[in-house]
Amino acid sequence: MKNVLGALAVMYLLLLSCNQEEEMTPVLPHNPEIELDIPAAFPPMNPSVEANKPTKFGVELGKKLFNETMFSANNSISCASCHQQPKAFADGRARAVGIYDRAGLRNTPPIQNMAFMKFYNWDGNLLQLEKQPLVPIITHEEMGSSISEVVTKLSAVPEYRELFAIVFGKGGITPERIYQSISQYEYTLISADSKYDRIQRGEGDTFTESEKRGLHLFEQKCAGCHSTALFTDQTFRNVGFPVNPDRDEAGRARVTGDPSDYMSFRVPSLRNVEHTAPYGSFGQFQTLRAVLDYFDKGVIAADNLDPILKENGNRIPLTESEKKDMIAFLKTLSDSNFISK
Repeated sequence: MKNVLGALAVMYLLLLSCNQEEEMTPVLPHNPEIELDIPAAFPPMNPSVEANKPTKFGVELGKKLFNETMFSANNSISCASCHQQPKAFADGRARAVGIYDRAGLRNTPPIQNMAFMKFYNWDGNLLQLEKQPLVPIITHEEMGSSISEVVTKLSAVPEYRELFAIVFGKGGITPERIYQSISQYEYTLISADSKYDRIQRGEGDTFTESEKRGLHLFEQKCAGCHSTALFTDQTFRNVGFPVNPDRDEAGRARVTGDPSDYMSFRVPSLRNVEHTAPYGSFGQFQTLRAVLDYFDKGVIAADNLDPILKENGNRIPLTESEKKDMIAFLKTLSDSNFISK
């Protein structure tokens, strides 16, 4: 990708040089739209995708920006520092860690299948992915910078000026173009090639006996929240997890101001869950087994505890063998191609 964009940038410079002598407008490379490979069972895409369709060079620029450390105030971290591909674009930490080792409020969520999400972030405060990149840039505990500073830094680099021209034409580097490019890249991060998916498509794989039992248990005890092909119904629920002691935390209630949303969080997708530990909004659980043990022993009671849990005595009972089978099934949701490509 770097070589392709670099070659295009050199080409643009040469054309621009010719333009100075011949007063000709440089002819920019064709930048075709990319047709996303949308799995048949997936829900409709977020409407924002239609307004910001991924393009060949827009995606490549977005990936370059995703890995750009100039987004942070001290040029030390990029989006990719917290969203690491081998961890399904999570980071393996209980809470996100920004510049100068500043700890964030919450666990870094994986970024996969973003094109199909209705809400973004743990509390769903954003409805458009294009509005997300600004959040880590300006957050003190993350990149601690400003979008104007980022634009200034990028604009000082000839390669970036040329690449933005290739993707967007005239107009230079703007905040909106930065957000659009990063989002175009993230829209392409589609994970739907796990063992589970291949079995659903009839491509030859088969479940082990333990995985079969785990699937049956999952359908009985978990599918009420982790439904659809995304393995999340995208609702917000209080499931009685240990409460974040940070006074700034209130879950979905931070967005709505509604006490009934207190400590409710977006139901996470379970795709690639094997690779996204620790679990919970601030990394309360180190392992999948710890999560299942907690549900089995009983969660914290609350007025707004999810009705599914209330109806079952504030717990999801599981035997030792059932926990093993459940984990065996959850591992079939791992997409090795997605985390390694």
